[in-house]
Amino acid sequence: MENYYYYADFMKTMTQTKKISEAEKLLNEIYLDLFLKHVHRSQQEELLMKLIDEALDSKDRNAFYKYSQLLQALKSEES
Repeated sequence: MENYYYYADFMKTMTQTKKISEAEKLLNEIYLDLFLKHVHRSQQEELLMKLIDEALDSKDRNAFYKYSQLLQALKSEES
């Protein structure tokens, strides 16, 4: 749903009588925002996987369940 708003903002900018450079700036901002979100999500997933591995190594069930649930929540947000 979020991507729809980016597209709507882009199309609104394109239809206005502004220069094309304004549309290009907006498109660059959209791509940058999406890229940063992707990188952040990847880093969170990597950290959670590391914490899950550490919990397994130390046989800490509570930490394992906690980090597993956080990872599941992160992956369900992705869909």
